[in-house]
Amino acid sequence: MLRAIHLFPEFSNEHSIKRIRAKYDPLADLIPPHVTLVFPFESDVSTEALTVHLQKSVVGLKPFPIVMIGLTGAEGEYLFLNLKGGNDQIIQLHDKLYTGLLKQHLCRSQTYTPHLTVGRVNDKQLFEFALTETENWNEVFQTTVNQVVVERIDEHEKSIIEIKVPLLP
Repeated sequence: MLRAIHLFPEFSNEHSIKRIRAKYDPLADLIPPHVTLVFPFESDVSTEALTVHLQKSVVGLKPFPIVMIGLTGAEGEYLFLNLKGGNDQIIQLHDKLYTGLLKQHLCRSQTYTPHLTVGRVNDKQLFEFALTETENWNEVFQTTVNQVVVERIDEHEKSIIEIKVPLLP
């Protein structure tokens, strides 16, 4: 089964993110805005075992604020909303999750940079247009992260929530 682990931040001004995603993100109708902690991985690990792993990974991590602002391009096709506050906690969580039973899924050839994907544009000209169109998009997005979520990804790439693990104050 294909799974991934995310934060699903809820912003009061989330409509702005959804507007850009509707235009540029082919997954906009399949998964809510998210920060990926563990990238999609194939695994038959039981829900119970994965829940225990998540619970161990979040021990001592309290709810924390995040701030996101500014859109940049990555790899010539992705549009990223950049994380400006809460970076250390998210990287710490990412690193803890990729231990134990998920260690084998860590891709060490890429550096982890927390972000929220708002677009994926495969056409170079459209990608450049999207960057130009959003260059003055400097809205600030703030919230508190209070849970980690495991999703299953179905055969149509739709996100199905499997596990929610709260961060305890």
